[in-house]
Amino acid sequence: MSFPTADALTAIANNALVACGAAPLGAGPHSARSPITGATLGFMPATDDVDTMAAKAATAFQRWRSAPAPLRGELVRRLGEQLRLHKADLARLVTLEAGKIESEALGEVQEMIDICDFAVGLSRQLHGLTIASERPGHRLMEQWHPLGPTAVITAFNFPVAVWSWNAALALVCGNPVIWKPSELTPLTALATHALFERATAGMDVPADLNQVLLGDGVVGAQLVAHEGIAIVSATGSTAMGRKVAPVVAARFGRSILELGGNNAAIVAPSADMELVVRGVTFSAAGTAGQRCTSLRRLIVHRSRLEEVTSRLATAFGSLPVGSPLDSNTLVGPLVNMTAFDRMQAALTTAQADGGSVVVGGERHLADEAPAAAYVRPAIAVMPGQTEIVATETFAPILYVLTYDSFDQAVHLQNDVPQGLASSIFTTDVREAERFCSAAGSDCGIANVNIGPSGAEIGGAFGGEKTTGGGRESGSDAWKGYMRRATNTINYSNELPLAQGVQFG
Repeated sequence: MSFPTADALTAIANNALVACGAAPLGAGPHSARSPITGATLGFMPATDDVDTMAAKAATAFQRWRSAPAPLRGELVRRLGEQLRLHKADLARLVTLEAGKIESEALGEVQEMIDICDFAVGLSRQLHGLTIASERPGHRLMEQWHPLGPTAVITAFNFPVAVWSWNAALALVCGNPVIWKPSELTPLTALATHALFERATAGMDVPADLNQVLLGDGVVGAQLVAHEGIAIVSATGSTAMGRKVAPVVAARFGRSILELGGNNAAIVAPSADMELVVRGVTFSAAGTAGQRCTSLRRLIVHRSRLEEVTSRLATAFGSLPVGSPLDSNTLVGPLVNMTAFDRMQAALTTAQADGGSVVVGGERHLADEAPAAAYVRPAIAVMPGQTEIVATETFAPILYVLTYDSFDQAVHLQNDVPQGLASSIFTTDVREAERFCSAAGSDCGIANVNIGPSGAEIGGAFGGEKTTGGGRESGSDAWKGYMRRATNTINYSNELPLAQGVQFG
C-alpha cells in the first residue's frame, strides 16, 4: 500500500481548510499531525487566553440570552446549511486528523447536520409547565432560561460531532460556547469554527458566540476552573472526568461528563447469527476500536461459542486494514503509537491471565508507514472477566466470555466500572424485555439485535457509573444547558398563603 507524502497530506489539509473559510497552515506554537503516516501537517497560531475568552463569552451572553429562541435556532439552521455545503471538506479533515475511513468521516459530519435540524425544531419547543395552584387566583408555572457560557471539551475520536451535540443545543438555549478540542484534532475545530462564522454573516447576533481554545491539558484545566464558565461538557477518559468533576462542583458549576465505556454484547442461544457477525464486527473493529461505544466484551452462551468465534475470526481476518484515504479500507490507524503500545500490553496481560488470542493483534504496514500505528483487530477468548477485561483499552480488542444462564450474562455485562452502552442479540422477546428492564443492563444505552456502537441524535446519549452520568444530543438533554425557574403569579386581589397558613 502506498501512502501520501507529508507535503501531499498538508496540501489536502490546506485545501479543505480554505474551502471551509479557515486560514491555511502556517507558523505558530500549535501543531497538527496525521495518524495516517504520523507526519506533521503544519502549525497554527496561538488563540486567546482563557480569561479573555471567558470575558468575551460573558459579553455575548448578555445579548444572546435575550434573543428569541427561534432567532437562535435560525443561526443553527444556517450552520447546518454550511455543513451540508462543505460536508466533504470537513469529512476529509476528520480523516486526516482522526484516521477515520471516508464513510465514517462523512457519517460524523452528517451527525452534525442532524443535530442542527433537531436543535432548530427545539428552538420552538423550549417549554415549561403550567401547574395547578392550591391558592385561588394564582398560577404556578415553570420556565427554562439560559444558564451561561458553556465550555465544550472534546476528544479526538469524534472531533466534530460531539462539539455539535453540545453547541447546537447550547446555542438555541441561549448560551455562547468555548470549544477546547483535543490537541490531536485542532484543524477540524478551526474549519468548523470558520463555517460557524459564515453562518453568522448578515445576522444581528453578538460576536464570540463560538470560540476555539487551542492548547494542552493546562489550558483545559484553566477553562474547567474558570468562575465565568457556567457549564463544562467534557468528553474523555474516566481519569480526566475524576479531575474535572470536583473542580466544577467546588465552584458550583454544572458538568456534563461523557467518559469511558467498556461495552458488552450478549449472544443468546436464539441469536440470529447473521446479525451477530455484522453487528459485532462493526462495533468492535469500526474506527479501529476507538469509539467510546466500541464493543469490547462479547458474552456468548456456551452452546454458541465455537460457532461465534469461528465466524468472527473469519470476518476479522478479512477486514482490509490500511490508509483511510483508500476507498477499500475498512479499518484505519490507531491515533498514535502510544495507543498501539497499550493494545499490545493489554493482549500480553490477557494471555497471562489464561486468554487465547484467536485472531489479530499484530502490527500492519510497519515498513510502509513506520511512524503510524496500523493493527489487525484482535479477538481473545478469556476464562473469565479478569481485571484487564474490566479495563477499557482504546483499541480493537474483543474479549469473548461465556455464560450458561441469562442472569449470569447480565451480571457479567454489569460487573465493570463503566456503564455506557450495551446490547443483546436474541429472538426471545422475554430476554429482550428483561435486558432493557430495571433489572437488566445498567448502562445508559441498551440495544437489542444491534451492536452498542452508533447512536441516533434523537435519543439522549450518555452513560452511568464511571461513564459520568451526563446526557447529550436528543430527547430532553437540552435541559442540561438551562436553568429552571418556578414562578407563582397572583392575579387576584387577595393574598392567601400556601398550606392554609394564617399570618396576621
